Amino acid sequence: MIRVLHHTGLQVADLGRSLAYYRDLLGLEVEAERHVTAPYIGDLVGYEGVSLRVAYLRVAGGEHRLELLEYEGIERHPVDTRTGNPGTAHVCFEVDELESLYERLRAAGFTSVSEPLRPTHGPNSGRLAVYAIDPDGIRVELIETRTEPT
Repeated sequence: MIRVLHHTGLQVADLGRSLAYYRDLLGLEVEAERHVTAPYIGDLVGYEGVSLRVAYLRVAGGEHRLELLEYEGIERHPVDTRTGNPGTAHVCFEVDELESLYERLRAAGFTSVSEPLRPTHGPNSGRLAVYAIDPDGIRVELIETRTEPT
């Protein structure tokens, strides 16, 4: 039986670049970093001879981990990460002060699908949300759960 969601893994092209985004700009805490070279890893992930550079991050006080993985020693190809494509995914973080975080991301040269907007229907109606785009094109939904005063 499944007990809990343990972590979400994202494959990245450059671990250092992704850490600069998730740690330095979004403020996630690095729980651990490691370089996995043991032979079992190739069997586990399906690539003989692969090694992995891995970082585990979490939101301060949170339990769910974000695992960033940089595969080494194999051929890699970027994928079309737009969220409408089957097989892609996105992560979502609840944030305070979305507009200031959005401006910080833009000042660092990152883009988003749109400017922050307020959904008009559904469970996030009245909240502020944006799909930011990380260094590998992965969509990172940021949502401010405080609703606009009525």
